[in-house]
Amino acid sequence: MKLQHLAIGARFEYEGIVYVKTGPLTASSEQGGQRVIPRYATLKPLDVPAVDRGSAGKTGLDRARVVAAFESFYTCAVEVTDAGGRERLAGAREAFLAALRS
Repeated sequence: MKLQHLAIGARFEYEGIVYVKTGPLTASSEQGGQRVIPRYATLKPLDVPAVDRGSAGKTGLDRARVVAAFESFYTCAVEVTDAGGRERLAGAREAFLAALRS
C-alpha cells in the first residue's frame, strides 16, 4: 500500500518501524520524530481506520484526526523538552493513546 492511500492518523510499518501518517508525505514514528515517506515506498498498514464521513459530525471528533494532531504536537514537544523531561513526556503520550483505545 502507498502512503497516499492511507488516511491521516493511520498506522503503518515502513522499514521495520511503526509510523502514524501526519500529512500527505509525512509520518511520525512511535519512538518520536517525523520523517518524509517517499511516494514509491510500499507500506504495511496496521490498523487502517474506517473512514465514515457521513457520521463524523454526529459522533464528534474523528479518532484518526485526533491521533494525527497529537502525534504532530508530541513531535514538537519532544524537540523542545530537555532530556530529563522526555521520559515523563513519553509516559504521558502512552497514557493519552491508551485512553483513546479504551
